[in-house]
Amino acid sequence: MTEPSNDLIENVTFDELTIGQSAQLVRTLSIDDIRAFAAVSGDTNPAHLDAQYAAETLFHDVIAHGMWGGSLISALLGTQFPGPGTIYLDQSLHFAKPVRVGDTLTVSVTVTAKDAEHKAVELDCQVLNQKGAKVLSGVARVMAPTKKVRRPRIEAPLIRLFDPHSRFESLLAQARGLEALRCAVVHPCDAESLGGALDAAARGLIVPVLVGPRVRIEHLAQGAGLALDGIEIVDTEHSQESAEAAAELAAKGSVAMLMKGSLHTDELLHAVLAQPRLRTARRMSHVFRFDVPLYHKPLLITDAALNIHPTLAEKMDIVQNAVDFARILGISAPKVGVLSAVETVNPSIPSTIDAAALCKMADRGQIHGAILDGPLAFDNAISSHAAQIKHIASQVAGDADILMVPDLESGNMLAKQLEYLAGATCAGIVLGARVPIALTSRADGPMNRVASAVLALLVAHNARRDHPRQAWAH
Repeated sequence: MTEPSNDLIENVTFDELTIGQSAQLVRTLSIDDIRAFAAVSGDTNPAHLDAQYAAETLFHDVIAHGMWGGSLISALLGTQFPGPGTIYLDQSLHFAKPVRVGDTLTVSVTVTAKDAEHKAVELDCQVLNQKGAKVLSGVARVMAPTKKVRRPRIEAPLIRLFDPHSRFESLLAQARGLEALRCAVVHPCDAESLGGALDAAARGLIVPVLVGPRVRIEHLAQGAGLALDGIEIVDTEHSQESAEAAAELAAKGSVAMLMKGSLHTDELLHAVLAQPRLRTARRMSHVFRFDVPLYHKPLLITDAALNIHPTLAEKMDIVQNAVDFARILGISAPKVGVLSAVETVNPSIPSTIDAAALCKMADRGQIHGAILDGPLAFDNAISSHAAQIKHIASQVAGDADILMVPDLESGNMLAKQLEYLAGATCAGIVLGARVPIALTSRADGPMNRVASAVLALLVAHNARRDHPRQAWAH
Protein backbone atom coordinates (compact mmCIF):
# COMPACT_ATOMS: atom_id res chain seq x y z
CA MET A 1 0.00 0.00 0.00
CA THR A 2 1.42 3.41 -0.96
CA GLU A 3 2.11 6.04 1.74
CA PRO A 4 2.05 9.62 0.42
CA SER A 5 4.62 12.11 1.66
CA ASN A 6 3.27 15.03 3.62
CA ASP A 7 5.24 17.63 1.69
CA LEU A 8 5.65 15.95 -1.71
CA ILE A 9 3.16 14.57 -4.18
CA GLU A 10 4.32 11.51 -6.15
CA ASN A 11 2.38 9.43 -8.62
CA VAL A 12 2.44 5.72 -9.37
CA THR A 13 2.95 5.09 -13.08
CA PHE A 14 1.15 2.45 -15.10
CA ASP A 15 4.26 0.25 -15.17
CA GLU A 16 4.60 0.49 -11.36
CA LEU A 17 1.01 -0.53 -10.69
CA THR A 18 0.32 -4.17 -9.84
CA ILE A 19 -2.89 -6.15 -9.43
CA GLY A 20 -4.00 -5.99 -5.78
CA GLN A 21 -2.04 -2.83 -5.03
CA SER A 22 -4.09 -0.31 -3.04
CA ALA A 23 -4.12 3.06 -1.29
CA GLN A 24 -6.26 4.78 1.33
CA LEU A 25 -7.25 8.15 2.70
CA VAL A 26 -9.20 8.98 5.86
CA ARG A 27 -11.54 11.94 6.27
CA THR A 28 -14.00 13.03 8.98
CA LEU A 29 -17.12 14.87 7.83
CA SER A 30 -17.86 18.27 9.39
CA ILE A 31 -20.84 20.55 8.91
CA ASP A 32 -18.50 22.97 7.14
CA ASP A 33 -17.66 20.23 4.61
CA ILE A 34 -21.36 19.96 3.80
CA ARG A 35 -21.76 23.72 3.49
CA ALA A 36 -18.65 24.08 1.34
CA PHE A 37 -19.80 21.30 -0.99
CA ALA A 38 -23.21 22.99 -1.28
CA ALA A 39 -21.57 26.32 -2.07
CA VAL A 40 -19.30 24.87 -4.75
CA SER A 41 -21.83 22.49 -6.34
CA GLY A 42 -24.94 24.62 -5.95
CA ASP A 43 -26.76 21.63 -4.43
CA THR A 44 -28.72 23.28 -1.60
CA ASN A 45 -31.10 20.37 -0.99
CA PRO A 46 -32.51 21.04 2.52
CA ALA A 47 -31.73 17.43 3.48
CA HIS A 48 -28.11 18.58 3.69
CA LEU A 49 -28.50 22.08 5.11
CA ASP A 50 -31.76 22.39 7.06
CA ALA A 51 -31.80 20.43 10.32
CA GLN A 52 -35.51 21.04 10.87
CA TYR A 53 -36.41 19.71 7.43
CA ALA A 54 -33.92 16.84 7.68
CA ALA A 55 -35.46 15.69 10.98
CA GLU A 56 -38.65 14.81 9.06
CA THR A 57 -36.84 12.77 6.38
CA LEU A 58 -36.04 9.07 6.25
CA PHE A 59 -32.63 9.70 7.84
CA HIS A 60 -33.90 12.01 10.67
CA ASP A 61 -30.80 14.19 10.48
CA VAL A 62 -28.63 16.26 8.15
CA ILE A 63 -26.56 14.03 5.87
CA ALA A 64 -23.70 14.62 3.46
CA HIS A 65 -24.28 14.94 -0.26
CA GLY A 66 -23.80 11.52 -1.82
CA MET A 67 -21.24 12.90 -4.25
CA TRP A 68 -19.16 14.27 -1.37
CA GLY A 69 -18.15 10.67 -0.75
CA GLY A 70 -17.59 10.24 -4.46
CA SER A 71 -15.32 13.29 -4.45
CA LEU A 72 -13.10 11.59 -1.87
CA ILE A 73 -12.51 8.74 -4.30
CA SER A 74 -11.61 11.30 -6.94
CA ALA A 75 -9.22 13.01 -4.52
CA LEU A 76 -7.46 9.74 -3.76
CA LEU A 77 -7.12 8.86 -7.43
CA GLY A 78 -5.94 12.31 -8.45
CA THR A 79 -3.47 13.05 -5.67
CA GLN A 80 -2.14 9.69 -4.45
CA PHE A 81 -2.97 6.61 -6.45
CA PRO A 82 -2.24 6.65 -9.31
CA GLY A 83 -1.84 10.43 -8.69
CA PRO A 84 -0.90 13.34 -11.00
CA GLY A 85 -1.42 12.50 -14.66
CA THR A 86 -4.42 10.26 -13.98
CA ILE A 87 -7.36 10.76 -16.35
CA TYR A 88 -10.82 9.58 -15.34
CA LEU A 89 -12.54 7.37 -17.93
CA ASP A 90 -15.47 5.95 -15.97
CA GLN A 91 -16.83 5.71 -12.43
CA SER A 92 -19.73 3.68 -11.04
CA LEU A 93 -21.05 4.35 -7.53
CA HIS A 94 -23.41 2.52 -5.23
CA PHE A 95 -24.69 4.39 -2.18
CA ALA A 96 -25.33 2.01 0.72
CA LYS A 97 -25.65 4.20 3.83
CA PRO A 98 -25.90 7.91 4.64
CA VAL A 99 -22.88 9.82 5.92
CA ARG A 100 -23.55 12.01 8.94
CA VAL A 101 -21.64 14.85 10.56
CA GLY A 102 -18.81 13.37 12.65
CA ASP A 103 -18.52 10.16 10.61
CA THR A 104 -14.94 9.18 9.77
CA LEU A 105 -14.60 7.60 6.35
CA THR A 106 -11.82 5.35 5.13
CA VAL A 107 -11.58 5.46 1.34
CA SER A 108 -9.75 2.58 -0.36
CA VAL A 109 -8.98 1.91 -4.03
CA THR A 110 -7.49 -1.38 -5.22
CA VAL A 111 -6.16 -2.27 -8.68
CA THR A 112 -8.20 -5.13 -10.17
CA ALA A 113 -7.23 -5.00 -13.85
CA LYS A 114 -4.73 -3.40 -16.26
CA ASP A 115 -5.01 -2.70 -20.00
CA ALA A 116 -1.48 -2.32 -21.36
CA GLU A 117 -2.62 -1.20 -24.82
CA HIS A 118 -4.56 1.80 -23.54
CA LYS A 119 -2.64 2.27 -20.26
CA ALA A 120 -5.99 1.91 -18.54
CA VAL A 121 -6.49 0.65 -15.00
CA GLU A 122 -9.61 -0.61 -13.24
CA LEU A 123 -9.88 -0.07 -9.50
CA ASP A 124 -12.32 -1.34 -6.91
CA CYS A 125 -13.50 1.56 -4.68
CA GLN A 126 -14.74 1.09 -1.13
CA VAL A 127 -15.74 3.71 1.46
CA LEU A 128 -16.28 2.51 5.05
CA ASN A 129 -17.39 4.53 8.09
CA GLN A 130 -15.83 4.35 11.56
CA LYS A 131 -17.99 1.32 12.40
CA GLY A 132 -16.67 -0.60 9.41
CA ALA A 133 -19.98 -0.31 7.58
CA LYS A 134 -19.85 0.19 3.82
CA VAL A 135 -21.37 3.56 2.86
CA LEU A 136 -20.21 3.76 -0.76
CA SER A 137 -18.69 1.42 -3.32
CA GLY A 138 -18.01 1.33 -7.02
CA VAL A 139 -15.54 0.76 -9.81
CA ALA A 140 -13.26 3.38 -11.32
CA ARG A 141 -11.62 3.12 -14.71
CA VAL A 142 -8.77 5.56 -15.33
CA MET A 143 -5.93 6.18 -17.74
CA ALA A 144 -2.87 5.89 -15.54
CA PRO A 145 0.14 8.23 -15.85
CA THR A 146 3.12 6.97 -17.82
CA LYS A 147 5.64 9.59 -16.68
CA LYS A 148 6.91 9.86 -13.12
CA VAL A 149 5.87 12.98 -11.21
CA ARG A 150 7.41 14.01 -7.91
CA ARG A 151 6.91 17.62 -6.86
CA PRO A 152 5.99 19.81 -3.87
CA ARG A 153 2.42 19.25 -2.74
CA ILE A 154 0.05 22.14 -3.52
CA GLU A 155 -1.99 23.39 -0.60
CA ALA A 156 -5.71 23.50 -1.24
CA PRO A 157 -7.23 27.00 -1.41
CA LEU A 158 -8.59 28.18 1.93
CA ILE A 159 -12.39 28.40 2.04
CA ARG A 160 -13.96 30.65 4.66
CA LEU A 161 -17.66 29.97 4.87
CA PHE A 162 -20.07 32.83 5.44
CA ASP A 163 -23.79 32.26 5.28
CA PRO A 164 -25.49 35.66 5.47
CA HIS A 165 -28.94 34.09 5.19
CA SER A 166 -28.27 31.81 8.17
CA ARG A 167 -27.06 34.74 10.27
CA PHE A 168 -30.06 36.78 9.17
CA GLU A 169 -32.38 33.96 10.24
CA SER A 170 -30.61 33.84 13.62
CA LEU A 171 -31.35 37.53 14.09
CA LEU A 172 -34.97 37.05 13.04
CA ALA A 173 -35.27 34.25 15.58
CA GLN A 174 -34.63 36.75 18.37
CA ALA A 175 -37.90 38.48 17.48
CA ARG A 176 -39.90 35.28 17.16
CA GLY A 177 -42.99 35.37 19.30
CA LEU A 178 -42.92 39.15 19.78
CA GLU A 179 -46.04 41.08 18.86
CA ALA A 180 -45.68 43.37 15.85
CA LEU A 181 -45.81 47.04 16.87
CA ARG A 182 -46.98 50.12 15.01
CA CYS A 183 -44.10 51.77 13.21
CA ALA A 184 -44.14 55.12 11.42
CA VAL A 185 -42.26 54.67 8.15
CA VAL A 186 -41.08 58.19 7.43
CA HIS A 187 -41.31 59.36 3.81
CA PRO A 188 -41.05 55.97 2.05
CA CYS A 189 -40.82 57.55 -1.38
CA ASP A 190 -38.49 55.15 -3.12
CA ALA A 191 -38.93 51.48 -3.94
CA GLU A 192 -36.25 50.35 -1.49
CA SER A 193 -37.64 52.04 1.62
CA LEU A 194 -41.26 51.19 0.79
CA GLY A 195 -40.42 47.61 -0.12
CA GLY A 196 -38.29 47.18 3.01
CA ALA A 197 -41.14 48.37 5.23
CA LEU A 198 -43.61 46.03 3.56
CA ASP A 199 -41.15 43.14 3.86
CA ALA A 200 -40.85 43.83 7.60
CA ALA A 201 -44.63 43.89 7.85
CA ALA A 202 -44.95 40.62 5.93
CA ARG A 203 -42.57 39.00 8.42
CA GLY A 204 -44.75 40.12 11.32
CA LEU A 205 -42.26 42.63 12.70
CA ILE A 206 -44.15 45.91 12.28
CA VAL A 207 -47.58 47.33 11.63
CA PRO A 208 -46.56 50.01 9.14
CA VAL A 209 -47.96 53.53 9.18
CA LEU A 210 -46.69 55.18 6.00
CA VAL A 211 -46.07 58.89 6.53
CA GLY A 212 -45.59 60.77 3.27
CA PRO A 213 -47.33 62.08 0.12
CA ARG A 214 -50.20 59.65 -0.42
CA VAL A 215 -50.41 60.02 -4.20
CA ARG A 216 -46.67 59.59 -4.61
CA ILE A 217 -46.57 56.51 -2.36
CA GLU A 218 -49.53 54.88 -4.10
CA HIS A 219 -48.04 55.59 -7.54
CA LEU A 220 -44.71 54.16 -6.40
CA ALA A 221 -46.37 51.03 -5.03
CA GLN A 222 -48.32 50.48 -8.23
CA GLY A 223 -45.18 50.82 -10.35
CA ALA A 224 -43.23 48.43 -8.13
CA GLY A 225 -46.04 45.90 -7.86
CA LEU A 226 -46.43 46.41 -4.09
CA ALA A 227 -49.80 46.00 -2.39
CA LEU A 228 -50.93 48.64 0.10
CA ASP A 229 -54.24 47.00 1.02
CA GLY A 230 -55.19 47.79 4.61
CA ILE A 231 -52.08 49.88 5.29
CA GLU A 232 -52.56 53.24 6.97
CA ILE A 233 -51.13 56.27 5.18
CA VAL A 234 -50.67 59.67 6.82
CA ASP A 235 -50.71 62.16 3.95
CA THR A 236 -48.02 64.88 3.96
CA GLU A 237 -46.70 67.27 1.34
CA HIS A 238 -42.93 66.90 1.69
CA SER A 239 -40.16 65.18 3.66
CA GLN A 240 -39.93 67.78 6.42
CA GLU A 241 -43.65 67.52 7.12
CA SER A 242 -43.33 63.72 7.01
CA ALA A 243 -40.64 63.83 9.69
CA GLU A 244 -42.65 66.20 11.87
CA ALA A 245 -45.85 64.15 11.53
CA ALA A 246 -44.04 60.90 12.35
CA ALA A 247 -42.37 62.44 15.40
CA GLU A 248 -45.76 63.71 16.57
CA LEU A 249 -47.22 60.21 16.25
CA ALA A 250 -44.36 58.83 18.34
CA ALA A 251 -44.71 61.58 20.95
CA LYS A 252 -48.42 60.79 21.34
CA GLY A 253 -47.73 57.06 21.67
CA SER A 254 -49.53 56.25 18.42
CA VAL A 255 -46.46 54.41 17.15
CA ALA A 256 -43.82 52.50 19.11
CA MET A 257 -40.97 53.03 16.69
CA LEU A 258 -39.84 54.96 13.66
CA MET A 259 -38.24 53.78 10.42
CA LYS A 260 -36.32 56.11 8.12
CA GLY A 261 -37.50 56.22 4.53
CA SER A 262 -35.99 58.22 1.67
CA LEU A 263 -35.41 61.48 3.54
CA HIS A 264 -32.11 62.72 5.00
CA THR A 265 -31.17 61.47 8.45
CA ASP A 266 -30.69 64.95 9.94
CA GLU A 267 -34.18 65.93 8.77
CA LEU A 268 -35.74 63.05 10.70
CA LEU A 269 -33.61 63.50 13.82
CA HIS A 270 -34.27 67.24 13.93
CA ALA A 271 -38.00 66.51 14.04
CA VAL A 272 -37.48 63.96 16.83
CA LEU A 273 -35.38 66.36 18.89
CA ALA A 274 -38.02 69.05 18.46
CA GLN A 275 -40.46 66.86 20.42
CA PRO A 276 -39.75 67.25 24.16
CA ARG A 277 -41.75 64.08 24.89
CA LEU A 278 -39.30 62.04 22.84
CA ARG A 279 -36.19 63.22 24.65
CA THR A 280 -34.47 61.31 27.43
CA ALA A 281 -31.56 62.14 29.72
CA ARG A 282 -29.28 60.38 27.23
CA ARG A 283 -27.75 61.73 24.08
CA MET A 284 -29.06 60.05 20.97
CA SER A 285 -26.57 57.82 19.19
CA HIS A 286 -26.43 55.28 16.40
CA VAL A 287 -25.35 51.63 16.53
CA PHE A 288 -24.51 49.43 13.57
CA ARG A 289 -24.92 45.68 14.01
CA PHE A 290 -22.58 43.82 11.64
CA ASP A 291 -22.26 40.19 10.68
CA VAL A 292 -18.67 40.03 9.43
CA PRO A 293 -17.52 36.91 7.53
CA LEU A 294 -14.17 36.70 9.34
CA TYR A 295 -15.46 37.51 12.83
CA HIS A 296 -16.92 34.87 15.10
CA LYS A 297 -19.98 36.77 16.34
CA PRO A 298 -22.08 39.87 15.62
CA LEU A 299 -20.17 43.13 16.05
CA LEU A 300 -21.68 46.45 17.14
CA ILE A 301 -20.06 49.72 16.05
CA THR A 302 -20.93 53.10 17.56
CA ASP A 303 -21.28 55.95 16.67
CA ALA A 304 -20.72 56.05 12.93
CA ALA A 305 -23.77 58.04 11.83
CA LEU A 306 -24.92 60.76 14.25
CA ASN A 307 -22.35 62.37 16.54
CA ILE A 308 -19.59 64.02 14.54
CA HIS A 309 -17.05 64.97 17.23
CA PRO A 310 -18.49 63.72 20.54
CA THR A 311 -17.13 65.05 23.81
CA LEU A 312 -16.08 62.73 26.63
CA ALA A 313 -19.46 63.17 28.34
CA GLU A 314 -21.24 62.41 25.07
CA LYS A 315 -19.06 59.35 24.53
CA MET A 316 -20.16 58.08 27.91
CA ASP A 317 -23.79 58.20 26.73
CA ILE A 318 -22.85 56.63 23.39
CA VAL A 319 -21.14 53.70 25.10
CA GLN A 320 -23.96 53.21 27.60
CA ASN A 321 -26.57 53.25 24.82
CA ALA A 322 -24.63 50.55 22.97
CA VAL A 323 -24.12 48.48 26.13
CA ASP A 324 -27.82 48.59 27.00
CA PHE A 325 -28.63 47.62 23.42
CA ALA A 326 -26.18 44.70 23.48
CA ARG A 327 -27.84 43.43 26.65
CA ILE A 328 -31.22 43.57 24.91
CA LEU A 329 -29.67 41.38 22.21
CA GLY A 330 -28.79 38.83 24.89
CA ILE A 331 -25.16 39.71 25.65
CA SER A 332 -25.07 39.75 29.45
CA ALA A 333 -21.68 41.44 29.88
CA PRO A 334 -20.73 43.14 26.58
CA LYS A 335 -17.04 43.64 25.86
CA VAL A 336 -16.32 47.14 24.57
CA GLY A 337 -13.15 47.98 22.67
CA VAL A 338 -12.59 51.76 22.76
CA LEU A 339 -10.71 52.46 19.54
CA SER A 340 -7.91 54.82 18.67
CA ALA A 341 -4.96 54.74 16.28
CA VAL A 342 -2.70 53.23 18.95
CA GLU A 343 -3.09 51.14 22.07
CA THR A 344 -1.19 53.40 24.47
CA VAL A 345 -2.22 56.73 25.96
CA ASN A 346 -0.64 59.55 23.96
CA PRO A 347 -1.37 63.19 24.89
CA SER A 348 -0.99 64.11 21.22
CA ILE A 349 -3.90 61.83 20.30
CA PRO A 350 -6.98 63.00 22.23
CA SER A 351 -8.96 59.83 21.51
CA THR A 352 -6.46 57.79 23.56
CA ILE A 353 -7.10 60.02 26.57
CA ASP A 354 -10.87 59.73 26.12
CA ALA A 355 -10.54 55.96 25.85
CA ALA A 356 -8.58 55.72 29.08
CA ALA A 357 -11.08 58.00 30.84
CA LEU A 358 -14.03 55.89 29.64
CA CYS A 359 -12.40 52.76 31.01
CA LYS A 360 -11.89 54.43 34.38
CA MET A 361 -15.52 55.60 34.30
CA ALA A 362 -16.52 51.96 33.88
CA ASP A 363 -14.33 51.03 36.83
CA ARG A 364 -16.14 53.65 38.94
CA GLY A 365 -19.63 52.61 37.81
CA GLN A 366 -20.31 55.67 35.64
CA ILE A 367 -20.68 53.22 32.76
CA HIS A 368 -22.25 49.97 33.90
CA GLY A 369 -23.04 46.51 32.62
CA ALA A 370 -19.96 46.04 30.44
CA ILE A 371 -16.24 45.34 30.30
CA LEU A 372 -14.28 48.18 28.70
CA ASP A 373 -10.72 48.28 27.44
CA GLY A 374 -8.93 51.05 25.60
CA PRO A 375 -7.29 52.66 23.92
CA LEU A 376 -7.08 49.76 21.50
CA ALA A 377 -6.02 49.92 17.87
CA PHE A 378 -8.39 48.10 15.54
CA ASP A 379 -6.10 45.11 15.05
CA ASN A 380 -5.68 44.31 18.72
CA ALA A 381 -9.34 45.00 19.46
CA ILE A 382 -10.36 42.34 16.95
CA SER A 383 -7.43 39.92 17.17
CA SER A 384 -6.20 38.37 20.42
CA HIS A 385 -3.09 37.27 18.50
CA ALA A 386 -2.29 40.87 17.56
CA ALA A 387 -2.78 41.88 21.19
CA GLN A 388 -0.46 39.12 22.40
CA ILE A 389 2.28 40.22 20.00
CA LYS A 390 2.06 43.71 21.51
CA HIS A 391 1.94 42.27 25.05
CA ILE A 392 -1.56 43.58 25.74
CA ALA A 393 -3.35 41.64 28.46
CA SER A 394 -7.04 42.19 27.77
CA GLN A 395 -10.42 40.52 28.31
CA VAL A 396 -11.72 42.43 25.31
CA ALA A 397 -9.06 41.94 22.62
CA GLY A 398 -10.11 39.36 20.08
CA ASP A 399 -13.58 39.01 21.59
CA ALA A 400 -15.11 42.50 21.42
CA ASP A 401 -18.88 42.79 21.15
CA ILE A 402 -18.83 46.57 20.69
CA LEU A 403 -16.32 48.87 19.01
CA MET A 404 -16.53 52.48 20.19
CA VAL A 405 -15.00 54.71 17.49
CA PRO A 406 -13.36 58.10 18.18
CA ASP A 407 -15.62 60.10 15.86
CA LEU A 408 -18.11 59.85 13.03
CA GLU A 409 -15.50 60.05 10.26
CA SER A 410 -13.47 57.08 11.47
CA GLY A 411 -16.60 55.10 12.34
CA ASN A 412 -18.30 55.72 9.02
CA MET A 413 -15.21 54.70 7.07
CA LEU A 414 -14.82 51.57 9.19
CA ALA A 415 -18.48 50.63 8.71
CA LYS A 416 -18.35 51.07 4.94
CA GLN A 417 -15.07 49.13 4.70
CA LEU A 418 -16.62 46.20 6.58
CA GLU A 419 -19.63 46.24 4.27
CA TYR A 420 -17.97 46.83 0.90
CA LEU A 421 -14.54 45.23 1.34
CA ALA A 422 -15.17 42.55 3.96
CA GLY A 423 -18.61 41.49 2.72
CA ALA A 424 -20.34 42.19 6.03
CA THR A 425 -24.09 42.57 6.34
CA CYS A 426 -25.45 45.26 8.59
CA ALA A 427 -28.45 46.85 10.26
CA GLY A 428 -28.67 50.14 12.09
CA ILE A 429 -30.65 51.75 14.90
CA VAL A 430 -30.77 55.08 16.72
CA LEU A 431 -31.01 54.91 20.50
CA GLY A 432 -31.47 57.46 23.25
CA ALA A 433 -34.94 58.70 22.31
CA ARG A 434 -38.24 57.47 23.77
CA VAL A 435 -38.72 55.28 20.71
CA PRO A 436 -36.14 53.38 18.69
CA ILE A 437 -35.45 54.54 15.13
CA ALA A 438 -34.57 51.99 12.46
CA LEU A 439 -32.02 53.94 10.46
CA THR A 440 -31.03 52.60 7.08
CA SER A 441 -28.91 53.88 4.22
CA ARG A 442 -30.47 54.66 0.87
CA ALA A 443 -28.17 51.97 -0.59
CA ASP A 444 -29.38 49.28 1.82
CA GLY A 445 -31.15 46.24 0.42
CA PRO A 446 -34.32 44.57 1.74
CA MET A 447 -32.48 42.23 4.13
CA ASN A 448 -30.69 45.17 5.81
CA ARG A 449 -33.98 47.04 6.23
CA VAL A 450 -35.77 44.05 7.71
CA ALA A 451 -32.83 43.44 10.06
CA SER A 452 -33.04 47.06 11.23
CA ALA A 453 -36.75 46.55 11.91
CA VAL A 454 -35.87 43.53 14.07
CA LEU A 455 -33.50 45.66 16.13
CA ALA A 456 -36.13 48.36 16.60
CA LEU A 457 -38.77 45.82 17.60
CA LEU A 458 -36.48 44.27 20.23
CA VAL A 459 -35.75 47.69 21.72
CA ALA A 460 -39.40 48.73 21.65
CA HIS A 461 -40.53 45.57 23.43
CA ASN A 462 -37.80 46.01 26.02
CA ALA A 463 -39.06 49.56 26.64
CA ARG A 464 -42.58 48.21 27.15
CA ARG A 465 -41.31 45.77 29.76
CA ASP A 466 -39.34 48.48 31.56
CA HIS A 467 -42.22 50.97 31.48
CA PRO A 468 -45.39 48.89 31.64
CA ARG A 469 -47.59 51.85 32.63
CA GLN A 470 -46.65 53.87 29.57
CA ALA A 471 -49.05 53.59 26.65
CA TRP A 472 -47.30 51.88 23.76
CA ALA A 473 -48.80 51.45 20.32
CA HIS A 474 -49.55 47.97 19.10
